[in-house]
Amino acid sequence: MRSFLNICTSAALLLAAAQTAVAGKAENLFARAKLLEKRAADARGTFKHPVLQKRAEDLFLNSKTKPFAVNGTGIPDVNFDIGESYAGLLPISSAKGETRDLFFWFFPTTNPDKKDEITIWLNGGPGCSSLSGLLTENGPFTWEAGTLAPTQNPYTWVNLTNMVWVEQPVGVGYDTGKPNITNEYQLGQEFIGFWKNFVDTFSLQNWKTFITGESYAGYYVPYIANAFILANNTKYYNLGGIAINDPIIGDETIQQQIVIKPYLDYWANLAYLNGSFVNYLSQVHNDCGYKAYYEKYFKFPPPKGSFPVPPDPYITQNFTCDIFDTSYNGLLEVNPCFNIYHITDMCPHPYSVLGIVNSGDYSPPGAQIYFNRTDVKKAIHAPLDSTWYQCTPNDVFAGNGNDNTLGPAQDGVLQRVIEHTNNAIIGSGNLDFLLSTNGTLLALQNVTWGGKQGFQTYPSKNDFFVPYHPEYNGGALAGAGKLGTWGSERGLTFYQVQLSGHELPGYAPGAGYRALELLLGRIKNLSQGGDFTTQRGNFGNPSKRDTYRSRFTV
Repeated sequence: MRSFLNICTSAALLLAAAQTAVAGKAENLFARAKLLEKRAADARGTFKHPVLQKRAEDLFLNSKTKPFAVNGTGIPDVNFDIGESYAGLLPISSAKGETRDLFFWFFPTTNPDKKDEITIWLNGGPGCSSLSGLLTENGPFTWEAGTLAPTQNPYTWVNLTNMVWVEQPVGVGYDTGKPNITNEYQLGQEFIGFWKNFVDTFSLQNWKTFITGESYAGYYVPYIANAFILANNTKYYNLGGIAINDPIIGDETIQQQIVIKPYLDYWANLAYLNGSFVNYLSQVHNDCGYKAYYEKYFKFPPPKGSFPVPPDPYITQNFTCDIFDTSYNGLLEVNPCFNIYHITDMCPHPYSVLGIVNSGDYSPPGAQIYFNRTDVKKAIHAPLDSTWYQCTPNDVFAGNGNDNTLGPAQDGVLQRVIEHTNNAIIGSGNLDFLLSTNGTLLALQNVTWGGKQGFQTYPSKNDFFVPYHPEYNGGALAGAGKLGTWGSERGLTFYQVQLSGHELPGYAPGAGYRALELLLGRIKNLSQGGDFTTQRGNFGNPSKRDTYRSRFTV
């Protein structure tokens, strides 16, 4: 299979009107993934949430873990105690002379009802650092693009469970060693070798493990979960479930090209493309067979049998059927700051301390990438001679640089994980242009699990309720009430959040938090009433015994 590195035109190529066209090889937008977030600066003063201010004691500190212990009051530019955490490098095997190490940052939970469980978070790429997820999505502190300083995150997943962010595969972030894998099965073996060393270091034997992530982690998470299952060793690989949002899980043409015209029709008023351009897109959508494919296979239940693999639009010299990038070019003409990860973004580009990733990103003169600062590296035990990239420019797959693996929705891996755990969750932000909701669903309709193919009904008949809650921090806010819809069949829950983009736990932190509560078994479903399980009070929520109904009527 072609790597995702070769299927998407880079932002530089897409600005063709202003730049020389580059023929032959298109770059992967995932390998240049930017994590942009819109958050108001903290205008309400220092965060005073009592639960987060007083974090857990050092539950894991001993002679074995001491080399990894992080001083919670010593994180540069962070003016509060982040609590107990551990960071550093661990090898991917126990082999003598092993030179390949993965970097991790582990945070024990502050939840007083803590259990023997841990959740892994992975960002995608391939080649993007999971520390970007920590710093802009679900970590204990976040530093959003366009904001002045880090702030405490009331919706950190550390409030719910023990969390670890892992930079993988070898070649990402602070990792050491030379990449030598060529497919996801090898990636899974690489990861479980690291995981055994991590479990032994922190004495987590037999703990239930949940694996989560987004974007290209739609490959990583199922394949690593599959490696857990095949290891058949619950002492080290006790898999509890998986959750992925806005994932690539199948054929790229199906998930991007075929669905992009209906997506633009849905958001027509926002996209504001002119009539002649829309007519041209309609012609391409029809002439390239995308319209017929969509109308035939985007059904609930789907037609029986495996879906045909549509032609790859990148194999032709003129890319006539590349409607995805053609659409992107047009959108950039209307909105030069169009963000494929969050389509409501407008100019200017906000500056991010994670650095420039896409062409057009803004970086002021003299700006320094946060994770490349020597004081930051010292604080978290990272190699001082390393050069950290949010998304590495180097190949993380050896050989031709491609991930030579079918998507997990194509080769039975996703099916195995769903059926083994009976606890799989896939979410999607409807403002995500890169991997739209119906593209993910179209890929899922080609998957058989639990004895049936695909979802039998479109998974949106239930309201996704996020509890009403007080806000303590103007720099980290979250919506409440009905934020989307969901459905569940045979161990797989699919949800969508209307006003979220690609990085769902960042754009819709309350929804991401609620989805994790479901994964961990804290709530029964995403319509359940009541407060967040880590919060108590009278905030106007329906009883947790009740299914959510809007509290507003007309």
